[in-house]
Amino acid sequence: MIEMVIEQRRRSLGGGLEVGRVLPFAKRRMVGPFIFFDHMGPIGLPAGIPAEVDVRPHPHIGLSTITYLFAGEVMHRDSVGSELPVRPREVNWMTAGRGITHSERFEKARAEGDFLDGIQAWVALPKEYEETDPAFSHHEGDDLPQWSEGGVRGQLIAGSAYGLTAGARTHSPLFYAHLDMEAGATAEIPTGHAERALYVASGEVELDGRRFGAGTMLVLGPDASGVRAAQRSTLMLLGGEPVGERFLYWNFVSSSTERLAQAAEDWKAGRMKLPDTDDGEYIPLPDTPMPSPPAMS
Repeated sequence: MIEMVIEQRRRSLGGGLEVGRVLPFAKRRMVGPFIFFDHMGPIGLPAGIPAEVDVRPHPHIGLSTITYLFAGEVMHRDSVGSELPVRPREVNWMTAGRGITHSERFEKARAEGDFLDGIQAWVALPKEYEETDPAFSHHEGDDLPQWSEGGVRGQLIAGSAYGLTAGARTHSPLFYAHLDMEAGATAEIPTGHAERALYVASGEVELDGRRFGAGTMLVLGPDASGVRAAQRSTLMLLGGEPVGERFLYWNFVSSSTERLAQAAEDWKAGRMKLPDTDDGEYIPLPDTPMPSPPAMS
């Protein structure tokens, strides 16, 4: 039932902000189209936190980012003119396509203090959409169908599952859901997708005769159909159809290493537009090697 267990690795983003990095993992880079999965926090952000905590403007290509919070508030600004916060149980869905830049700032925390807990996931775009126009959409309310049954409260974040469909436009078949489970409750794991995973954001669950705690992702086999909460727990369920091999360099995703190199050069040369209302600074290109192109057969 369980193909792999992935424990989050703590990573510092600077200024005291930490995330739990789950995907990509050395032995499992993707689950369906999901190529990146970070658990932001949980962390208290006191009033007056320094600007170094903010994520300054930076670029993306070839992917969609999905920002979803359990607690806290993050202000989003991007190069297509979007400017609004994301709050708990809301979704910011940003499709980079041929190129977008954005910032994520903790302005509420700086003014009055805040507690941050949430997930940022990236999904790789299919080849035919890798160079699509960049776009942004915000979703809440009816766009994110909810249900409650047998000690399980669920919310569909993206895609289709549980007989429901969320409002964000997706470019390939996938599902992404948030479940809050009471102790002893059992939840169905959606079927019908080639690859699936479960992430324990808090609490402890039982699956396949074993217990797993917070910060653990379980990559599931085709016969996994249900999970039991050993204690009050919050889970993220995700999966979908694979989109093919993808290369990842910094914030860029592509099916082509040459395209990654071009994006890196474009950013370094200042050819990617910054957000109109946040163009005074940016994150420079890191001094790390590009991924190697595939070997010729």
